[in-house]
Amino acid sequence: MTSRKKIIIIGPTSPYRGGNSLFISHLYDILKDKFQVKIYNYKLLYPSLFFPGTTQYDKSEKIIKKTPSIRIINSISPFNWISVAIKLKKENADLVVFDWWHPFFSLCHFTISFLIRKYYQKKIIFITENVVSHESNLVDRLLTKIGLKNASAFLVLSDKVAKELNGVISNGKIYKSELPVYDCYKNNRTVDIESLKSEFHYSSENKVLLFFGYVRKYKGLDVLLEAMSDLISSDNSFRLLVVGEFYDDENNYQAIINKLGIKNYVQIINRFVPNEEVEKYFMLADCVVLPYKDATQSGVLNIAYGFQKPAIVTNVGGLAEFIDNEKTGIIVNDCSKEKIANGVNHFYELSGKVNFVNNIKNRVSANSFTKLPQLFDKIIEGSNYDS
Repeated sequence: MTSRKKIIIIGPTSPYRGGNSLFISHLYDILKDKFQVKIYNYKLLYPSLFFPGTTQYDKSEKIIKKTPSIRIINSISPFNWISVAIKLKKENADLVVFDWWHPFFSLCHFTISFLIRKYYQKKIIFITENVVSHESNLVDRLLTKIGLKNASAFLVLSDKVAKELNGVISNGKIYKSELPVYDCYKNNRTVDIESLKSEFHYSSENKVLLFFGYVRKYKGLDVLLEAMSDLISSDNSFRLLVVGEFYDDENNYQAIINKLGIKNYVQIINRFVPNEEVEKYFMLADCVVLPYKDATQSGVLNIAYGFQKPAIVTNVGGLAEFIDNEKTGIIVNDCSKEKIANGVNHFYELSGKVNFVNNIKNRVSANSFTKLPQLFDKIIEGSNYDS
């Protein structure tokens, strides 16, 4: 019997919260039956000084995936990076996978990958969830070039990232997949929608839009609030539910709400949502709105698909790649209040004619993340051939 190939993944998972941790957990889960997989997790991810949220740790009662890992990496200690590199050489793995999403980790990833480069030759791959952060500057772009320098190959999760990557790297093969569909938040119980609406003081006639996830400038909540004002002026049954921790000053958004006079139509829940509560917000909504000004891909869209909820997205970055327009959601041309309001109205016009749920089921069944084991086989074979 042939022994299974060995893959080391460098990235965050439990006890850390957020999309990167969720992605690495799903990556482990999809690969573990075919490969011997080990995760080198962080013992220090972000120093608290650099973290804008309340906590980096998942305080949920419901653990999504109990993913085994070794908490070994300190993101700011050069001495630690050297010791991690020494351990990686001893692993004698067939592939070392770095999860890249922010230039903060540039020096850490560069040092570790540099120290193991000669040993692993063509066997270092970077999964680039983002190439350059959404609110990047010149320093970020420089750090990104440094951080990715020692990769022999890349795995991107959208065409948008592939294009960005071509502007940063000079060599290295690029493979493509996509984020998994996150159907892991379902509580497997019947949800009474009318009771749920009553809990949020909504009537059965209300049209509920959901904005979910961290609130940051590039996500366009300010424009969505302006679009809500236009929507309400012609139909006061609209309601907007904003759920997620604010990384911007909430007062700025409250000022917009007060200026537009839409306070009675917008609910804000400013906190990180534990896993066990995610379901009720998505079940409550008719659709999810992602009015982003910039994007690569979005875990929020994949959570929406996990609940078979359509999404309204702006045609920026890689978002539109994952929407079948007028089938699994609506794509609006740009992040303007008029276009977003028109997109919302168009969704409700189609909702009685288009079977969004069945279309989403078909889209989910074709998600390329499920083919990752075969893709990683191909990557490992390619690295052996090139060595």
